[in-house]
Amino acid sequence: MSDAQQRIAELVKSSDVLLFMKGSAAFPMCGFSGRAVQILKACGVDPNQLKTVNVLEDDEIRQGIKEYSNWPTIPQLYVRGEFIGGSDIMMEMYQSGELQQVLGSSPA
Repeated sequence: MSDAQQRIAELVKSSDVLLFMKGSAAFPMCGFSGRAVQILKACGVDPNQLKTVNVLEDDEIRQGIKEYSNWPTIPQLYVRGEFIGGSDIMMEMYQSGELQQVLGSSPA
């Protein structure tokens, strides 16, 4: 396992809710990342509990996360170590109520 893959695995295991994104929760750097943060807020995720990783700050993580998840786009959401998907999947799951169940939360 490469250094980047090992760092990603440690990040994924260390947080209940982890979002690999462009920018931060307070300042998303792309529309998809911003939408992902808004969906999580709508699900009642406490912004203080939401761990984000800005992939723009580390090119190894930016490329490595795509290999780690076998998913080509960013953002990527992990809940309790399980890959959930990107912003489109998050939106579909939110609309069906499935994301709230996965997160174990109710809408804000």
